[in-house]
Amino acid sequence: MRAIVKTRPAPGASLVEVPEARITANDHVLVQMEACSICGTDYHVYRWDEWSAGRVRPPRIMGHELAGRVLEVGPDVHHIRPGDHVSAESHWVCGQCFQCRNGQRHVCQYTRIMGVDADGCFSDRAVLPAASVWVNDPSVPPEIACIQDPLGNAVHAVLVDEIVGRTVAVLGCGPIGLFAVAVARACGAVRIVAADSRPFRLDLARRLGADDVVDITASNPVSVVRDITSGLGVDVVLEMSGAPVAVRQAMEMARAGGRVSLMGIPSKEVGLDVGSMIFKGLTIHCVVGRRLYETWDTMRSLLASGHLDVSAAITHQIRFEEYEEGMALMRDGLCGKVVFRP
Repeated sequence: MRAIVKTRPAPGASLVEVPEARITANDHVLVQMEACSICGTDYHVYRWDEWSAGRVRPPRIMGHELAGRVLEVGPDVHHIRPGDHVSAESHWVCGQCFQCRNGQRHVCQYTRIMGVDADGCFSDRAVLPAASVWVNDPSVPPEIACIQDPLGNAVHAVLVDEIVGRTVAVLGCGPIGLFAVAVARACGAVRIVAADSRPFRLDLARRLGADDVVDITASNPVSVVRDITSGLGVDVVLEMSGAPVAVRQAMEMARAGGRVSLMGIPSKEVGLDVGSMIFKGLTIHCVVGRRLYETWDTMRSLLASGHLDVSAAITHQIRFEEYEEGMALMRDGLCGKVVFRP
């Protein structure tokens, strides 16, 4: 079968023939891919940055965002059947550590990531642990079903606290930031401000529900937010970029008594005025991954009901053979979600 493989510890990847995927464990599932999407993590692995070089051991089939049809299940699998329309949680957890046993599986101490620590889904077929497979509502098309992993990040960040009736700022309009705009709108936010440096992404933010957009190369988002809110600041800030300046601005633009969800990963230390944060009485949430599997259940309801429409975020659907073009789109920031349709 075909697969996009990180074949060596260097920039790039290759589309190659690999041995057919086969079930070798009783609790695993064989899935035929219908759609897979490129994540920022995949681009890091493709580019072979410092993080990737310290974590990934080639050869490794890339990818972790998927939707497909179940072809076969192991003898110990009873809740999944051949023909089921499924996606998968990319974080494979141990189920036994303190966090897993206390309702915090999303921060399992022994998490393995599909496409990073184990072979991923950029292939015609893949074998997955049944515990990580999620049966989708049949009404959700593959190109939407495959983006639930990053969409779940946004759902977690937005809904970690109250959002109904709140004013919201989203800093960073990459795919997860764009999803956060759509989720906040679907779940009752009254006014949403989105900030980014790329006009292409700001246009997508408007299409997904932002009331106001801020080009950070032309305007100070803190000043814009204060103008919009008559100097009060927003109730909720969703920081999705990881840029140190944006993290500091998140604390400044949140109103006294407001909350900030931090999801972007800074590439260097961030200096914060902690005293100001304390005197403002801010609530800070550090958000990682998806709550397993509460977030997935919330996504299923939102998508199947039609209340959440994120289709505008899918800007490109391409073949496996076009993977280099997909990675170039990621590099240049000229895309929302790029979806493979193998």
